[in-house]
Amino acid sequence: MPLLHNVLLCALSALILSGCVGLPLAYKLVPQRSLARAIAPALGWAVFSALTLPVLTWVGFARATVALVCGTTLLGGIAALLWCRFRGTAARVDSADVPGWAYGGAALLAVVPALGAWPKLSGGGVALTESMFDHSKVAIIDDIVRLGLPPGNPFFGAVGAAPGLAYYYLWHFSAAIFSAALGANGWEADIALTWFTSFASLTLMMGFAVWLSGRQFAALWVLALSLAASLRPVLAFALPPDFLWQALSQYQGPHSWIFQASWVPQHLASASCVVLAVYLLSRLATPRSWPLVPALAVVVAAGFESSTWIGGIIFAAAAVPIGLAQLLSAVGAGHRLRFLAQATLAVMLVAAISFPFLRDEYAATAARHVGPAIAFAPFQVLGPIVPDGIRRALDLPAYWGILLLIEFPAIYPAGAAALVSALAGRLTLRGERRLVVGFAVLAGASFGVVWLFASTIANNDLGWRGVLPGILVLTIFAAVGLSRWVATGPRFAMAAAVAALALGIPDGLGIVAENAIGTTMPDAATLAETPALWAAVRRHTAPSERIGNNPLFLDDAVRWPVNISWALLANRRSCYASWNLARAYVALPGPEIERINALFERVFGGGGTAQDVEELATRYDCRVIVVVPSDGAWRRDPFAASPLYRLVEANSEKWRIYRVVETASDQP
Repeated sequence: MPLLHNVLLCALSALILSGCVGLPLAYKLVPQRSLARAIAPALGWAVFSALTLPVLTWVGFARATVALVCGTTLLGGIAALLWCRFRGTAARVDSADVPGWAYGGAALLAVVPALGAWPKLSGGGVALTESMFDHSKVAIIDDIVRLGLPPGNPFFGAVGAAPGLAYYYLWHFSAAIFSAALGANGWEADIALTWFTSFASLTLMMGFAVWLSGRQFAALWVLALSLAASLRPVLAFALPPDFLWQALSQYQGPHSWIFQASWVPQHLASASCVVLAVYLLSRLATPRSWPLVPALAVVVAAGFESSTWIGGIIFAAAAVPIGLAQLLSAVGAGHRLRFLAQATLAVMLVAAISFPFLRDEYAATAARHVGPAIAFAPFQVLGPIVPDGIRRALDLPAYWGILLLIEFPAIYPAGAAALVSALAGRLTLRGERRLVVGFAVLAGASFGVVWLFASTIANNDLGWRGVLPGILVLTIFAAVGLSRWVATGPRFAMAAAVAALALGIPDGLGIVAENAIGTTMPDAATLAETPALWAAVRRHTAPSERIGNNPLFLDDAVRWPVNISWALLANRRSCYASWNLARAYVALPGPEIERINALFERVFGGGGTAQDVEELATRYDCRVIVVVPSDGAWRRDPFAASPLYRLVEANSEKWRIYRVVETASDQP
C-alpha cells in the first residue's frame, strides 16, 4: 500500500526537476516572466521526459543510470538558471504576474485528482474510487522499474506473441523514473505524478489567462472553473425522475478537467503539451525564432508519446490549419520560406524522436484487425424520447447546443464568448493575434473531431479524451472573459458566466467527495488482505516471469470490473490480466481475446480440463498460478491434479501457489 512520505518525495522531486529544466528554457523562449514561470513545469516535464526516454533506453534503465541522468539534469538546470540570472537574460518582469497564492491554490486543487488514486481505509477494508480502473496502469510503471526499457507487456504473455507494449507510455515512464530513483513503488509514483500533472496543467492555464487578460485575478477564475463539472446533478434534481434517461443518450460523454485529471493524467499531460505546442507554433513566424524549432519538436513528441489520440490526432487536426494560417499571414517570401523550413525541420525531429511509438502503434493496430484506428461516428447525444428516424440527424446540432452546455456549463458559454470576442477584436488581449487564432483552431479541432469521429480500439478514448485541449483553451478564455467582465462589464455577461459556474460546482464537489472518500465495495475487506498474498507470490516468481490468477479476482473492488489487486500490488507480469485490460493493451483481434478470456475464466472457475491447464503452462507462459477461496478452482482444483504444476506454498484459508514443473533451474 502507498506510504505518504514516498508520495510527497516523488511529487516534490518531479516539481523540482521539471522546474530546473523548464525555467531556463522558458526564460529563453518566452518574453514574459509571468508566462515563463507558469508554463515551466509542463515544459520542463515534456522536454525532460521525451529526451530522457531514448537515453535510458540506450544506456539501460537501472537505479544507478536513472540517478545519474536525473542528477546531471538537475545540476545542469541549476547552472542554466544561474547563468540566466548572471547574464540578465531571464524574461522581463510583467506587471500582471501570476501571484504566489495562485500557485498555492493550484497545488491544493491538484491534491483532489491525486486523492482519487489513494486507497481509503473503511470498515476494516480498503475503498477505492472509480478512477482506479484507469490507474491499473500502475503495472506498467512497476514493469519498467523492474525490467527496464523498452517496456514489455505486463498484461498478457503468449509464446510467439509480440513482447512489447503497444501503448503511449511516456507518462508512466516518467513515473518510473521517480519510482526507481527514490525507491518508491509504482502506486506511490502514480499518485505523485497525478498531482504534478494536475498542478502543471493548472499553472499553464493560469499563466496564459493572466498574460492575455493583464489581470492577476484571472488565475483565481482558472481555479474556480477547473473545480466545476457537469450540469447533470442539477438537472436531475430539477427535472422529473428518469427524464434525463429518456432525453439523453446513455453513451458516456466527455468530462470536465477535474474528472479527467483524476482518471487519465497521461492524457492531461498530453493536452498540456499540445497547448504549449500551439503557443510555440504561433511564434515561429517571429524574428529569431529558430530556437523554438527543437523545443516545438520535443513538446509535440512528448504529447504524442503520452496520448496518441490527443498528441497525434487532435494536434494534427489543429496544426495543419494553424500552419497554413501562419504561412498566409507571413509578410514577404523570405518569411514564408523560413517558416516552411522551420516547420519541415520540426516535423522531421518529431518523427525521429517518436519513431518507436509510431512503429509500435501501427503494428498493434494492424494486428488487431480492426481497420483504421478511427471511424466516422457522430457523437450520440439524444435519447429514446426523440424518434429513431431523426435522432441521429439531430445529434449533430445537439452536440454543440446541448451536450457541451451540459458537460461544461462553466467554461463552454463563457470561454466561447470570450474567444469569439477576441477574434472579432471586441475583447482586447495582450497576446499576439496569431496565438488567439491558434487557440481558437485548437479548441475547434478538439471538440470538432470528437463530434464526428470515434476510436475503434477498445474504448472510445478519442471521444472521451480528445476534448482535453479544448477544455484547457476554453478555461483560459473563460477566465480571461470573467476577469474583464467583472472589472469593466458587460454585467449581464459576468452574471451569466458566474451563474453557469455555480451550476457546475455541485458535480465538481461530488468528484471531490468521491476522490476523498472512495466507494466501499463488497471486496473491500479482501482487498485489504491481498498485499500478503502478492508478497507470497513474489517469493516464488522471478522478476521477469508471469503469473496466472483469476481475471475476475476482486473485480468488484472498483465499480468498473478489472483485476485491480494484481495491477496495483503484484509487481509481476500476468499471463492474462483481464478482459478490460487485454482489449486495450493486447494487439490481438477481438474474437481471439474473447476466446482467451473464456479459457482463463473457465479454468479458474473450476471447469478447466487437463488440456486447458496445459495451454496455460505451454502457450500462455503462466509460470506461477495463484488460486484463492473465491475461485471455483479452490474446490475443483485442476492444478492439483496436473503433472505440469506443483504446489509450492499454501495457506489453508487464503491461497494456494503452484509453480510450473520443468527443471531444477526453474526455481526463481
